[in-house]
Amino acid sequence: MTEEAYKVQMGGWLATDPPDVVSWHDGERMAYYAQRGLLEDLSSDWAKNGWSQQYASVKDASTYKGKQYAAPLGYDAYGFFYRKDLFEKAGIRSEPKTWDELLEANKKLKAIGVAPIAVAARDSWTLAAWFDYLDLRINGNEFHQKLMAGEIPYTDPRVKKVYTTWKTLLDNHDFIDNALSYDVDSIGPILNNGKAAMMLMGTFFSASFPPSIKDQIGFFRFPVLDANVPMAEDGPVNVLLIPAKAKNKADARKLLAFMETPKINAELAKGWGQLPSNSQAAAPEDAISKVGFQTLANTKGGIAQFYDRDMQKEMADEGMKAMQQFYSDPSQLDSVLAHLEATRKRIYQK
Repeated sequence: MTEEAYKVQMGGWLATDPPDVVSWHDGERMAYYAQRGLLEDLSSDWAKNGWSQQYASVKDASTYKGKQYAAPLGYDAYGFFYRKDLFEKAGIRSEPKTWDELLEANKKLKAIGVAPIAVAARDSWTLAAWFDYLDLRINGNEFHQKLMAGEIPYTDPRVKKVYTTWKTLLDNHDFIDNALSYDVDSIGPILNNGKAAMMLMGTFFSASFPPSIKDQIGFFRFPVLDANVPMAEDGPVNVLLIPAKAKNKADARKLLAFMETPKINAELAKGWGQLPSNSQAAAPEDAISKVGFQTLANTKGGIAQFYDRDMQKEMADEGMKAMQQFYSDPSQLDSVLAHLEATRKRIYQK
């Protein structure tokens, strides 16, 4: 069964004759079913099994109205993949830790004829990663989650600042040419062939690099824009749920308790090509996965579930379409934000 078919059938399963345990996503996608009474409350399991400590960084994403409904499995970390050899050639001596350092690195890369940043903008969700991180770094996770929940106008100056900061990179020609013609499946050769030096993407993408350049690929977290804003990250989590109408809840809880232990969580995540979400799990052996794991396990600013997992689908679809419009013509920013605000009012203020 494809993922899209699974999504379509999920609601029907939960409402009629569900299996005892189902796999799903955290954040808004979990909350959608929790608020409809279709999921079992797992708060007692979180308390009894020590999950509040072991899964502290993803507890908020598993919570709806103060109760936990999800048991986290694996997740992906987001950050910048980069070509170490191109950094060295451009005279970039260390991974950029601040926005100013990133801008300076971009200048040095352009000076040697290399596009600083690749982006597969034809797949709008890759632009959503940029929006997420700029908003998290500029405004923080609390503001970000309120925006995702439809509580903040898109005409708010803090939202506009996210886009104007993004616009700096566009104005500087820091992205590859014709980015809107590339999707995730076609963007790999741009980095593999050294035509671009960096790309913001999830750790899952590391499997796309051929062995011949694997040792030249590094990974660093999205740089700091405001030192006063706690560092939050995108870390979309896959979870297990017990349907409210499940027939064998006692054994389902035992299964979840077993799967959530540090050792089993690590083994499951490795098998699925993800990072373990249990902070006590053994760190992955792969160098890139290890950086992602440490980043997510130790983040102090919270973990967002990704733009289209934290937001109602209709608003997320419109938001990502608007990002493509903005990317294509940044001068239309005000009209893009006005359209998003009208959409927000229509969806959230019915």
